[in-house]
Amino acid sequence: MRLRHVYLIYCVLGLVLPYTQFVPWLLEHGLDLSRFIRDLFANRIGAFFGMDVLVSAIVLCVFARREGRRLGMRGLWLPVVAVFAVGVSLGLPLFLYLRQAHLDRNAV
Repeated sequence: MRLRHVYLIYCVLGLVLPYTQFVPWLLEHGLDLSRFIRDLFANRIGAFFGMDVLVSAIVLCVFARREGRRLGMRGLWLPVVAVFAVGVSLGLPLFLYLRQAHLDRNAV
């Protein structure tokens, strides 16, 4: 199995696993952003994970842009959209997939 295919499997996991938790919450509370933030930061351990993900998301967006431009990649907006739509769990493996596919195409 090629590395880019492994990254695609991680993309699926990074989409499905977080949404198994988010969709039931969304069905119960609706799109209540203030409730979402209040629940996310309800205690210190939740805040720990929330802050960790926020920092990771910012770092990923900066890294994807810089590394993508350095390599001359296209579609660099996709991982950013993935981060905002799902999170780092989808954005990172998606960027790694795009990067590996680009490297595979341009291998000599």
